Amino acid sequence: MLIWFAVYSQGISLPLAGLTPVTWHAHEMIYGYSLAVVAGFLLTAVGNWTGRPMLSGWPLLLLFLCWLLARLSLLAGGSTYLLVAAIFDLLFLAGLILAITVPIVRARLWPNLTIVVKLILLLTGNLVFFLGAAGRLEHGVYWGLYSGLYLVLALIFMLSRRVLPFFIENGVGYPVKLRNSKWVDIISLVLFTGFWIAELVQPNGLTVAVLAVSLFILHLWRWLGWYTAGIWKKPLLWSLYLAYAAIIAGFALKAAVYVVGISPYPGLHAFAVGGVGMMTLGMMARIALGHTGRSVFEPPPGLGWMFMVLGAAALVRVVLPLLDAAHY
Repeated sequence: MLIWFAVYSQGISLPLAGLTPVTWHAHEMIYGYSLAVVAGFLLTAVGNWTGRPMLSGWPLLLLFLCWLLARLSLLAGGSTYLLVAAIFDLLFLAGLILAITVPIVRARLWPNLTIVVKLILLLTGNLVFFLGAAGRLEHGVYWGLYSGLYLVLALIFMLSRRVLPFFIENGVGYPVKLRNSKWVDIISLVLFTGFWIAELVQPNGLTVAVLAVSLFILHLWRWLGWYTAGIWKKPLLWSLYLAYAAIIAGFALKAAVYVVGISPYPGLHAFAVGGVGMMTLGMMARIALGHTGRSVFEPPPGLGWMFMVLGAAALVRVVLPLLDAAHY
């Protein structure tokens, strides 16, 4: 983000392996930052789910180096560096897929293979992006970026469904049973898959708007079913709850692109900054506390301020362009 600030606001020019600054920024926030957080979460969680040892030592270092070299290569210049970045980025994803697939299969936790499927689709999306960036596939950059963002959201939906009600029920300090429905899970998956495909085929069209409204209503119903007043006393709960709300708002803004003609980018940043950003920060904080022997029920007071700053950034990034599109 510091590099993006320098490029965007200070006019600093960087080679970026031949990518435009906006394309580089979008790719790195999705396939760089978001997937790094996904990798960290899964390399911890899958071990807990399966009871199997996960990557450590040199194999883990090699996985990290693949990720790092892909990031550094994209800051260099020329098509050769784009190829190097593609190789290391795809190796990182392939290594992550292998690292979580083996323990899941050995533990016979077959339902968790849906996570592996999403990671394979993310690898495919990243490959499509690089083919587009290299001029080998028309629309490849657009398809790769939007597929990456929506697949990250799909992972958030799946993991939120699994852990967010559990965190709330166990964290508010009083008995509460939150609402969930398998039918909502199934309908949400079908509608979101259709939304993703429609966005690739006819961006911001009528089909996208109809599906976005449907997803807004569906996830709003789910979100309200997870509410209990005790979350507001726990930053590690309200941060995740508001992150989910930002994604819901993103669907409303995506529908508004077709209905009233607003820019598509506030909706994208509701998904990305408010949704992915807040959700990943909240999960990183929770995992860091838990794995360093500190209580997730009594976190340091600075965490609340950290979440509020990010929430303010999301509001600025989403709301101000709606009020003054000329300075977006």
